Formats: sequence, structure tokens, C-alpha cells
Amino acid sequence: MQNTLRLDTQHHVGEIDPRIFGGFLEHMGRAVYEGVYDPGNPLADANGFRRDVMDALRRQRMPVMRYPGGNFVSTYDWTDGIGPRDSRPRRPDYAWKSVETNQFGTDEFVAWCKEVETTPMLAINLGTRGASEAAALLEYCNMPAGTYWADKRAANGHPEPYGVKTWCLGNEMDGPWQAGHVPAEEYARRAEQAAKIMRGLDGTIELVACGSSGRGMSTYLAYDRITLEYCWNDVHYVSAHRYSENHRNDTAWFLAEGIEVERIIEDYAGLFDYVRGLKRAEKRVYLSFDEWNVWYKAREMDGKWTEAPHLIEEVYNLEDALVCAQYLNAFIRRADVVKIACIAQIVNIIAPLLTRKEGLLVQSTYYPFALMAEHAQGKSLRTLLDGPTYAAGARGEVPVLDVSASMTAEGALAVFVVNRSQTEAAQLAIRLEDARVTEITGVDILTGTDPKACNTWEAPEVIVPKPGVAQLSEGGGIDLEIPALGFAALRANTAPR
Repeated sequence: MQNTLRLDTQHHVGEIDPRIFGGFLEHMGRAVYEGVYDPGNPLADANGFRRDVMDALRRQRMPVMRYPGGNFVSTYDWTDGIGPRDSRPRRPDYAWKSVETNQFGTDEFVAWCKEVETTPMLAINLGTRGASEAAALLEYCNMPAGTYWADKRAANGHPEPYGVKTWCLGNEMDGPWQAGHVPAEEYARRAEQAAKIMRGLDGTIELVACGSSGRGMSTYLAYDRITLEYCWNDVHYVSAHRYSENHRNDTAWFLAEGIEVERIIEDYAGLFDYVRGLKRAEKRVYLSFDEWNVWYKAREMDGKWTEAPHLIEEVYNLEDALVCAQYLNAFIRRADVVKIACIAQIVNIIAPLLTRKEGLLVQSTYYPFALMAEHAQGKSLRTLLDGPTYAAGARGEVPVLDVSASMTAEGALAVFVVNRSQTEAAQLAIRLEDARVTEITGVDILTGTDPKACNTWEAPEVIVPKPGVAQLSEGGGIDLEIPALGFAALRANTAPR
């Protein structure tokens, strides 16, 4: 099955923001407790942070980490999670029907972020609280000692400000399931009030307004439009969320999921241009795709008022990994629109990593993320792909290959390819119009014969990357083979023609 990819180093959509490889940590199930924080466990450090989890996350190179929710944040009082641990209150968590011990809070999260080599992206509660509480949290995190909440931080052992750059103005406020859910007009007022006070305290911060919780919402894009028309001058990003599913057990249909992700990004690109035109504004707003993943098999969300219950601990297989790679391909291709993206989540809760007391299981979805986060750098090249299509059920005819490409200023090329075919290997001829490949520096392939194959505690390396093969072609191109049900990450050095 022959395909041709044509690239021109001068034809690009702009710089790839490394924050598209961000993560999300919510107080839900075993994400925090028994996930990142497990004091007393031999695998934890002196702070109670799981060393094996931190090591694995460092390899994923996540530049930003969203916290503490998610639905959790809409009833969260951040002051419960600071100060001496023995005086922190135990609270019922409305979102997940669990008991929150508050043993891990803002200070612990910021310290953990430093260890993991990521930066905090904090969400504020605009569901059951408002601008005053948001301003107090900002003061606690970002202002020098000398005022009430900043002095509290110093008294808690952190004299220097944290300098948190990115803040989310609530979570999924369009959703009826959300504590404090309100219509767009009311949310926009809350968001603007919080934004003005927060930016008045720290003019360097960036703010993410709540967008639609999903493309299936009846208020999809309308909620976003109303919010943007009200808050355009005060926010920098709008959030988008999507969870992919294969309830119909149709692999051909499921593997075309990247088409839907691309459509969502296109929807937002059009919306941003529309509102910017209405405003006659020079300023631009971008997309923060800050919840995305595959999720449909594990649906237990009632914690039955226990601590760290086992909730939505999804087991990921090969086809799930290929879909996750398509999300990242779409983010790279639309680097002009998507500036932040956060896989939801990072450990135990619909996550690439699962823990138990004695160890860590790395799931299939971990590997495309880690490879792409490491090698997708520089500019996002426009991809001109010529190749066959296949029948993807209700999604119609879809290209067999899903591709993205990046190029650094030094000429390091990276190409990422998903082969959606379940039966045929794909030959990809990569041709550069204004450059030539001087050296192929690496090829990694993630594949298998069974789309449902997964890593287990008993067999943890069923789906892992293996070295692939590519050849230089005449004229300075590359010929690459991608197996059926395969993901390829190719790297090469180039020079101008």
C-alpha cells in the first residue's frame, strides 16, 4: 500500500508549543493517593511522592500539569489543603462521592511539580466559590510575603512565591453534572470578575476560560461564543474536552477518531476568528485542549464515601494507543490553534500508568506520548499526503495514514505516522521539496496483530516500541514501512538543497 508524504520546510503553521504534551492530575480515585502520593510506601521518597511514578512522568516530558480538577474543583476549598497536615479537615467530595483527606494540597503539588520537572496549571473553583477565593489563591501562590495569604505561604515553609503562570477559570461550567453549573451568560460574568482581579494582582498570568465539555453538548460552541464575547480581552485560551470511545466495538470506525479531533480544532479556529472579527481585535485567543483521552470501559465513578477508591482505572490496548497518537498528531498539525493540551489523566485514573503497592505498570498509551513529546520540536510542517482511503463505517472514507511532522531550526526532522489499516502494511515515501535527508537517526514502531492486546501485570511488555527500519531514497528522501495497526516515530537530520 503506497503513500507519499511531501514536505517543504518553508511551509509550516508555526512553532509547536511543548505544552501540548501536558498532563492532568485530579483528586479522584487513586490518582493522588496511592498514585503520585503514597507516604509509607517503600517506593515513595521522604515527601511521600512515588519515585517510580515521577521517573515515568519525567520520561513523558510534560511541561505543564493541570490540577486539582476536573469536577472535583467545583466544590473544593483550597484552604483545606494547606498548613499542618494533622489539622487539615476531612471533607466529603461531591463530585466522586469520596472522602478527601486533604493530605496533599497546593504546597505539596507545587513541590511535586518541581520533582517531576513540570509547571503547575491551577484551576480555581468558579462553581461554588468565586472571584474573592480565586484572588486569595493567587495571592498565596504568586505574591511576595507582606500580605495575609502570602504570609500564610511563608509561614507554611515557602517564603518565595511560586509564580504559577497558567490558571483555569473553573471546569466544565456548561455541564449540568457540575457543581455550580450556570448558563453561559452567568459563567462569563464570573470568569470576567475573577480574571480582572487575578490579573490585577499579577499581570503576568495567562487564563483559560471554560469552553464546551464536548462536541455532543447542546450548547457546543454557543457557550464558548457567549463567554468569549464577554471575556475576550481578559482571557488567553478556551478549553476543549473530549473522551473517545469504542462502545460499538468497531475498530475501523474507532481508528478514524483523529478525524473528529481535527473537526473540533477546526470548529474552534473558526469561532476564534469570528469573535475576533466582531471585536475588531488585534489580540488572539487560542485553544487549551486540557482534557483528552480514550475512556469508555471503566465507568465506576461512585466512591461510596471511601478514601482513594478504585475509580475508572481504564485498561488500555493497542487501538487505544493508536487513537491517542492521532490526538497528538492533530495538535501538532494545528499548532497555530492548539497551544496547551493535557492528557486526562496521568496515573491510575484513565491513565498511561497504573500503580499497586509494589510497582508500576506502563500501559500502551504511554509510548506514543513519550516518543512524540521527546521528538516533536520546532515548527509544525504542513503535510501533503497522497495515499489510499479505507471504509471507516459511519465515518465514511478516511485516509489510511494519519501523519504529522516537525522540523527544528537545526534541520532535525520528525515524522509521526499511524497506520489505521488492520491488515496491510503501508509504504510511505517521504519527499522534501527544499531539503535532503543526510541521516536517519531513529525509527520506533509500536504495533501488534491484535487491536485489543494490552500490557498486564503478568505480561507488561506486550505492547512496547521496537526499532523500525527506514532507508534513504534517491534524491534525499526516506522510505518508511509502517505495519498494520502501527505507529511510527521517525527522526532524521536534513540539510538544505
